[in-house]
Amino acid sequence: MSTPPTILPTRIDEGWAPGIRYRIAGELVPVLHCILDGSVPLFFEHHLVLWKDPQVGVTLRPMRGAVRRIVLGMPVFLTQGRGPGSIALSRDAPGHVFPVPLARGEAVLVREHQFLAASGSLRFTPRRIRGLTNNLFGGNGLWLDRFEARDADGVVWLHGYGNVFEKELQAGEAIDVEPGGWVYMDPSVRMRPQVYGLRTGIFGGGGRLVFNRFEGPGRVGIQSLYVHLPTSE
Repeated sequence: MSTPPTILPTRIDEGWAPGIRYRIAGELVPVLHCILDGSVPLFFEHHLVLWKDPQVGVTLRPMRGAVRRIVLGMPVFLTQGRGPGSIALSRDAPGHVFPVPLARGEAVLVREHQFLAASGSLRFTPRRIRGLTNNLFGGNGLWLDRFEARDADGVVWLHGYGNVFEKELQAGEAIDVEPGGWVYMDPSVRMRPQVYGLRTGIFGGGGRLVFNRFEGPGRVGIQSLYVHLPTSE
């Protein structure tokens, strides 16, 4: 029997990222509180800021593929804050905030609208995946956010709905996850739809049960309160 996914820490009293000290607290709607030393900015979506010190400057961080993202209703700009000083962010929804540290050369793929913040040392690239997950429900594809520590170590902080569990898949190992239940995965993990036909009896109709199958090696994050956001479907 394979090892089941394990829950990630729900509270961090003292964490570190390049140029940033942080803590995560709150049981229902958790808050990420960052103390910036001024050497590295923190970037995020503008509506996620809960509070900040007046001396923390906020500027826009434009994104690639702006025209296409406008058409699809996706954010066109990110915001970045630079210290020294404190800033706090919240997704304004019940759930679980957690860090994903990335050493130089590592990357992670994140489901759309689950990104909370990232250290400015990371490279961010949105990408659209056609034919997976949401197309099964008549949508036009899925956006993934790729965060890469190309030049230096960094941390990306994510928000999951409910609690978030992590499964470390070995090479050739797989797990089926409800399409709205995954949060992130390593680039080495392969994701593909898995559809099961269901029949209710000889005089009954048929239906189908849909999962995303993740195949290792690598990590996949799973949230206990799965969601299907309007922009996804």
